[in-house]
Amino acid sequence: MPPWTGGPCPECGEDMPGRLVHCRNCRALLNTDLESDSVEIPAFVPLQEIDSVIDLPARGFYISCPQCDRELRVNRKYLGRHVECAACNGSFVFEFENSRIEKIGFYADCPHCQQRLRLSKRYAGQKVACKFCKKKIRLLEELSPPAGAQ
Repeated sequence: MPPWTGGPCPECGEDMPGRLVHCRNCRALLNTDLESDSVEIPAFVPLQEIDSVIDLPARGFYISCPQCDRELRVNRKYLGRHVECAACNGSFVFEFENSRIEKIGFYADCPHCQQRLRLSKRYAGQKVACKFCKKKIRLLEELSPPAGAQ
């Protein structure tokens, strides 16, 4: 027998166009040459998000000077060391255990486009998009100095 030529569905009576295997309304088998167990309707399974995210360690931090409250940009290699504020020349140990040092944000270079990024501290550990190339990155909040730094 030829494929379904169109017309009302034998089950629900809804008018169906030609060349269909199943009724769009009730899913009844329209072509009588086929057996119901020979035609499978696959179950719909939504795919998980396929996305490439690169984990990016912070290159450094934006902090407020504990003595003059000016914003400083300090590389993470100086964690645990004495640093000096460029504005007030005050010296302090750069460690986050000191309650007077407030972390404002991070900076890092995008691994995709090499542009310098400034990120607020609230984005640590979250998946974000680079504002220049729109590719996905996740900023890792590593509080230890990089390997090899003394």
